[in-house]
Amino acid sequence: MHAVLDIEHCDLNIKSNNSSHHTERYGEECLIVRRGDPFIIILHLKPGSTEFKLGETSFTLIVETGPLPRKESGTKVSFSLSDSTVDTEWSASVNDPSGNTVSVSISSSPNSPIGVYSLTLDQEGQKTSLGQFTLLFNAWCPKDAVYMRSEMKRQEYVLAQHGQIYRGTHKRIKGTPWNFGQFEAGILDICLKILDENPKFVSDADKDCSARRNPIYVSRVLSAMINSNDDRGVLVGQWEEFSGGVHPGQWIGSGDILRQWAESGPVRYGQCWVFAAVACTVSRALGIPCRVVTNFGSAHDTDANLVIENLYDENGERISEDSIWNFHVWVDSWMTRPDLGSEYDGWQTSDPTPQETSDGVFCCGPASLRAIKEGELTKKYDSPFIFAEVNADVVDMVRLSNGQFVKFRGSTKSVGRFISTKAVGSDERHDITHQYKYPEGSKEERQVYEKAQHHNKLQQRGEEPGLHLKIKLSDNMMVGSDFEVYAILTNNDMEAKTCNFLFFAKAANYNGKLGDSCDICLRKSGGAPWRRQLSLKLDYDSYGTVITSDRLILVSAITIDKQTVDYHKAEKTIVLDEPDIKIKLLEEAVVNQPVTAELTLLNPLPEPLQDCSFTIEGVGLTSSKPITAKAGAVGPKQEAKATVEFSPSSVGTCVLLVNFDSNKLRNIKSLVNVVVKD
Repeated sequence: MHAVLDIEHCDLNIKSNNSSHHTERYGEECLIVRRGDPFIIILHLKPGSTEFKLGETSFTLIVETGPLPRKESGTKVSFSLSDSTVDTEWSASVNDPSGNTVSVSISSSPNSPIGVYSLTLDQEGQKTSLGQFTLLFNAWCPKDAVYMRSEMKRQEYVLAQHGQIYRGTHKRIKGTPWNFGQFEAGILDICLKILDENPKFVSDADKDCSARRNPIYVSRVLSAMINSNDDRGVLVGQWEEFSGGVHPGQWIGSGDILRQWAESGPVRYGQCWVFAAVACTVSRALGIPCRVVTNFGSAHDTDANLVIENLYDENGERISEDSIWNFHVWVDSWMTRPDLGSEYDGWQTSDPTPQETSDGVFCCGPASLRAIKEGELTKKYDSPFIFAEVNADVVDMVRLSNGQFVKFRGSTKSVGRFISTKAVGSDERHDITHQYKYPEGSKEERQVYEKAQHHNKLQQRGEEPGLHLKIKLSDNMMVGSDFEVYAILTNNDMEAKTCNFLFFAKAANYNGKLGDSCDICLRKSGGAPWRRQLSLKLDYDSYGTVITSDRLILVSAITIDKQTVDYHKAEKTIVLDEPDIKIKLLEEAVVNQPVTAELTLLNPLPEPLQDCSFTIEGVGLTSSKPITAKAGAVGPKQEAKATVEFSPSSVGTCVLLVNFDSNKLRNIKSLVNVVVKD
């Protein structure tokens, strides 16, 4: 047993650690570090304590976050000392201990959940609390999902406390200063409180805290929690009557709003730029790089068809719900998108203004700017709505007295103009329209719009672009019968495809091993239209000799486009139906009296069965050995029959099990409940 260190106190080394982790502006009251980078704590030993000796003294550190820390959720981690820290997981090392002080370097996993952690030292079961620290996302760590290469951008999008929000019209753009104030006293605690107030935390705190490792998840939660439509979110939206609250135009910073929310709940009132500014504050406070973005001529597409339909009656009164706002403001957050693929990494749009629901909640995003620009509207989250905000077409129509709608004007260029954000390192306006869309009227822009329309329809049907292959089985597939199975080939791309097609069947065992081929194979080549159904007929003559008593057939369909090396495969296992055994008791069952069971099975095969037999067994019904009755040979589509006599030995409800066997049809089973009377 190793000697235990007698610890007087732990110095969390707040000033030095916060400085090296770019969190010194939070003050020196709490240790606040960014994940993936090491921080140093100093253990002060009591006089007379055992000295720390490198290579001999050892202990374990435990970090925990959330109300229900669990190892399985990654919210509780134990790790022992090693020679040096690593940058991929929680680790700790000691370098050059000196007398009564031990300097411990701790490195967190770059994939850890963010939040408030407790730190405990464990010496062979003797635990000492070392204090608490807060862990944030880390834009300086290459292994963190929010990593940014540029130091100037990190200074702007994580550390800058002041910014410009653009309002007005596309012809008269005006910058409004805003105080984000993410480092003001108490703001970080309030931002973490927002996460703890979200309905997902309330319903499953363990799952929610574990998911806080993912900036995609956190951004989506913030999109819902900055508005109060579904929860105790931060701001109440109001666009008309402002009595009982603050006019949205009066706010000049996020701090007052967040403090008021922490004290008394949802704050009245906010509009789009206020929602976005508060979302930016919270994101930067938690370590997610974030910018406020203004879209001039911003479409609100209520029916998700990517077209703003301005409908008027003959008097010029508007009668449609679609609209185009002079401007609309949201946020972009920087992160990787492993759920979509690395090509969609980078800026992700989230819109905390409550406009439409997503998964039943008023939230929007995060959606990849790459997906929006390229019209990839099946990519999560809410890409169709955001695409429409910046690139919807506009149609003006009048409804005549006879109910007919007549188009009198249209535009493909009036939505999504001068998309703006504050420039890095200055108060100048930076136009980022090119990041959201191709130039208006260009060939690329029209092609993307057409693709977006197509993807939007797929999204509404719950489908994905590309070539899709599935197998459909028939309803009745009795062993012995001939039946068809179908391969359904669907091309959800806009261009025609040419591919080779292979459709075949093999016998299978229950353990997954494949048997012989059923000698049935369909080969085709040619273009794939929108949908094609190909059939494969399975004849008993082909599969009857190769299937096992498991009666399983594996059907496979394959398409290969050799030019693009595009390969698709679909598989389904057929479980052939088996005939029923009819069981009829010819007498009432009485204990210790003989009972005759009449057993019948219809041969479903188109060939005779040899060596047919029925075997019965039942606790309290038969003796210790099963009873077998032979039924001889049975012709195709004929009945196998036998009678079996047994004497029940127990009173009550018993179960009689029956098995049928033959040379071609094996292990057919059935049962019947038998009530035995005294």
